[in-house]
Amino acid sequence: MNEVFLDLYSHNLWANERLLDACESLPDEVLDASAMGTYGTVRDTLAHLLAAEGRYLSAIRGHKEPPADALKEGGFPGIAALKEHARASGAALKRFAADARSNEIKKIDRGGQHFEIPLSTFFAQAINHGTEHRAHVCTILTQQGIEPPRIDVWGYWETAGPTGRAYRRSRS
Repeated sequence: MNEVFLDLYSHNLWANERLLDACESLPDEVLDASAMGTYGTVRDTLAHLLAAEGRYLSAIRGHKEPPADALKEGGFPGIAALKEHARASGAALKRFAADARSNEIKKIDRGGQHFEIPLSTFFAQAINHGTEHRAHVCTILTQQGIEPPRIDVWGYWETAGPTGRAYRRSRS
């Protein structure tokens, strides 16, 4: 895959890590908070986001079912464990994006149903799904009176950039 697209997955990992860092020291009442129009509590949303990212990777790898040790929804393993999952899945997404050469069809089974889905769908869904649920957590934090971290693409560009270096504004 073109280097240009790798920035998408670098941003995705960066944004997940920044949000988890921001949530690490929050009290239980904030982690247990939710807001109308969001997925659920902060805890549930973070676990869901990363469990789903693991399922997308499982499909990209060609596994019909997620591995037995996959992150499960419905439990909260803690921020430290979620950070480990985010780093591992984020690095794997980048690796698979770099290695993708065709939009092959992936065959998966979910809930007793068989699906044949193009590889591009999983890559797109990882970005879309992550962005949506990070926004949910930021909404909840804002409603709790907490300034959420800046995790948009422009914030990434200004602080880390695709090479890990911040970019300077040009003066024309």
